[in-house]
Amino acid sequence: MRSGAINHQSFAIMKPKIVLFTQPDCPPCLVLKMFLTERGLTFDERDITRDPDAVRELTEHYKSHSTPTLVIGEEVLIGFDPDRIDQILGE
Repeated sequence: MRSGAINHQSFAIMKPKIVLFTQPDCPPCLVLKMFLTERGLTFDERDITRDPDAVRELTEHYKSHSTPTLVIGEEVLIGFDPDRIDQILGE
């Protein structure tokens, strides 16, 4: 690339990392997973019943004691709030 040329790849919009804390038999967790999947969003699912580290992260780092808890970048949402999710993601 010649000097002064614009690298268009550097202007690509980066989607924030999405982490979803869930547990079995949690209807709002299922609805939120479907919501994210229908929008084509990739996310890491952390099942707090199978992952002790997820429990620690959820309670100590994110100060949440319930599922679903959704982390989008630095934003933490407890419960299912589709309007807020769309607002954070700019959709």
